[in-house]
Amino acid sequence: MTTTDLTAPGWMANQRDTAWTCPEQSGEALEFHRGLDGYAPTSLIELPELADELGVGTVLAKDESTRLGLPAFKALGASWAVRRALGIAGDEAGAAATEVITATDGNHGRAVAHFARLAGRAARIFVPVSGIHPSAVEAIRSEGADVVEHSGNYDETVAAAARFASDTGGVLVQDTAWDGYEEVPGWIVEGYSTLFREIDAQLADRGLRGPDLVLVPTGVGSLLQAALAHYRSDSVPRGTAVVSVEPEAAACMAPSLAAGHPVTVETGETIMSGLNCGTPSSLAWPFVRDGLDAVAAVSERDTIAAAHRLAELGVAAGPCGAASLAGARLALTGDGAQSRRTDLGVGPQSTVVLTVTEGSDANPVPASGSVTA
Repeated sequence: MTTTDLTAPGWMANQRDTAWTCPEQSGEALEFHRGLDGYAPTSLIELPELADELGVGTVLAKDESTRLGLPAFKALGASWAVRRALGIAGDEAGAAATEVITATDGNHGRAVAHFARLAGRAARIFVPVSGIHPSAVEAIRSEGADVVEHSGNYDETVAAAARFASDTGGVLVQDTAWDGYEEVPGWIVEGYSTLFREIDAQLADRGLRGPDLVLVPTGVGSLLQAALAHYRSDSVPRGTAVVSVEPEAAACMAPSLAAGHPVTVETGETIMSGLNCGTPSSLAWPFVRDGLDAVAAVSERDTIAAAHRLAELGVAAGPCGAASLAGARLALTGDGAQSRRTDLGVGPQSTVVLTVTEGSDANPVPASGSVTA
């Protein structure tokens, strides 16, 4: 059952069973990441100014702008999935001529191309013609990948990449799941689990228990699934509220929750190009349905303002990463905030984590006040 808080446009609370849990995730991906050249936990930056603004005890930004030499968290899922899909251990998967294929609206494609190159494989990356910043396309090409521009939206571009992989025998490493294609997206989610295991360790080092609220920028829902699989697992203490944050132009989670099943929405243009996805991952859906606390759909203007505020505080967030702050502001301030705070279990001593999923190098932020959609 879901309810919409009419005092906050773009907000939907999910009246879930708070006793629901899921099995503990494997730690294999974390051990794999620890063995990669250049691995180090990304920074968890305390922002007391935002704690004051949001009326909570502590705000921390998990800054993914320098993840394994790339400017976004996508490196975690892509590295583990490429390794598993190609069978790098012993190279049992076949000839080095195997081409790695994916569709992307930015950071995922660059990460797949990067780790395919390190594995000695060619990569072919499908991108939607509109909705992806030219600098993101050039970054993908800089990894030596072939870029295929597709005239459709993100969902249609994913379908085109899947058809091409099937027709040519390439290895599809896609970060969304559908019926019959769930193994590789599952590996990607496992890769993302490293991020939340790092947060646990970093909070413990500061003498803090687990976060009271985590904001997760959400496209198809794979990172969101990783967050929910972590915070709803049998081995993690209960009490962390998880909120997904989507662009208003591509908000598919709230309609899906309202319908009780995944639905596809028509997407528009948004500066949050990595979140411009109209269909939830089938693999993520059960976790969203049973484990998510609320959905925030944020505007272009609010996200730009959030990016500039983070920049003032020394966190160079791209629009997708800044969406987490825009979502926190929607959740915790303004008309009806006390009701939302109560639903989330957030008070004046709470710890809030902003998942800053990309740096501004990955996707430039428009000037303050500018909007594109």
